[in-house]
Amino acid sequence: MDRRDFLKQTAAAGTGSFLLGGAPAFARSLRPSPNERIRFACIGVGGKGESDTLDAGKHGEIVGLCDINATRLDKMAGRLKPKHPQAKTYYDYRKMLEDLGEKIDAVTVSTPDHTHAPASVMALRLGKHCFCQKPLTWSVEEARLMRSLAAEKKLCTQMGNQGTASNGLRSGVELIRSGVLGPIKELLVWTDRPIWDQGMHRPKGTPGIPNHIHWYEFLGPAHDRPYHPSYQPFGWRGWLDFGTGALGDMACHTMNVAVLALELFDPEAIEVVDTSGIVDHASYPVWSVIRWKFGPRNGRGPMTVTWYDGGEKLPEDKRSYKDRLYGEKVPKGGLLLVGEKGSFFSRGDSADRSVLLPKEQFHEVKQPERTLPRAPGEDHFREWVDAIKAGEPAKAMSNFDYAARLTETVLLGVVALKAGKTIEWDPVAMKARNCPDADQYLRRDYRKGFSIH
Repeated sequence: MDRRDFLKQTAAAGTGSFLLGGAPAFARSLRPSPNERIRFACIGVGGKGESDTLDAGKHGEIVGLCDINATRLDKMAGRLKPKHPQAKTYYDYRKMLEDLGEKIDAVTVSTPDHTHAPASVMALRLGKHCFCQKPLTWSVEEARLMRSLAAEKKLCTQMGNQGTASNGLRSGVELIRSGVLGPIKELLVWTDRPIWDQGMHRPKGTPGIPNHIHWYEFLGPAHDRPYHPSYQPFGWRGWLDFGTGALGDMACHTMNVAVLALELFDPEAIEVVDTSGIVDHASYPVWSVIRWKFGPRNGRGPMTVTWYDGGEKLPEDKRSYKDRLYGEKVPKGGLLLVGEKGSFFSRGDSADRSVLLPKEQFHEVKQPERTLPRAPGEDHFREWVDAIKAGEPAKAMSNFDYAARLTETVLLGVVALKAGKTIEWDPVAMKARNCPDADQYLRRDYRKGFSIH
């Protein structure tokens, strides 16, 4: 498929609306019989991949494990051996998916950002249900394709923004939608990320590749470059080649309650208000302030969203959110929705704890009627497994129909950072109206063998 055909197929996917509790976004999917266990293959078993893999082991049978780090892979295989002795190990997810084929029902993808889409797209095309960590993809084009494939194949999917399953977040969505704040005109979101190095020059020197690291498989779709410990195992988030910076790491968590409640998709414009700057077009900024402008949406009025990252490295005079919390203690990460009648304040990143401000004005406000389902045990992974067993993709609330749109909103901030100017966004054509140079940052040039096309 060439890029023009791809854009035609995904243009409509970029402009539809997502309404929780409405009609399912997908048709009913095939599912294992009640007496069968779901067979999982796990791509990335260290870091967040460790808990995702162990969750898979609780809910089914693990038939395949893949990681580019042989030490981590062997450790996980040994840990699972008593209950999953049949699990085969691989360094290359492509070989695992090809070898195991029909033995796999579902796949978890818990890799660095740049490999999310290539691994997930291959799994989806093979008809596998997919759980993929956040941000769903490295690029906007990848998000469009993953949404389209999941719908086409009628597969059950879930993005790993675990707070979506919390009762606190879902009751927060109901509260925001109730209208208690009046028309909402502004959202402020902040984080203490990055907690890894950013704003760096390319590392010099080419140390030898450690024996336990499969560097070619780590690079995946990224262009060839020498191994360096600045990239792997932890520092990859700060590099444009592999990560999506502080914004990609945390916004799918911290912005989530507002995006769900207010359908914050398809912004009209994205502006970099201020930033320490991308270094050598290689490393994300130490700190940034980014603003999205949204027009009317299904009866909701225009509003702006402002994102602040950098934590203590963000200059004090840039932290405008601090003076708008009615004396509340400022958390390291949080969200403030500002309406005409008051504000919704969420501490932390998962929105499981929130309060209306000023408190004295809202002390008699009651929680509105429940309109959203609750996840059993507030368990994000189990919600996905239940969707697979029921053959109902919409049961998983962060399914790719929603998660891809949330990710696209977030990644447009990354695109604006890379472009270095305000972007006027055309969601149907998937391009920046005013800045043709920005279009290159909506997709990537894949290394041979790892393309999504």
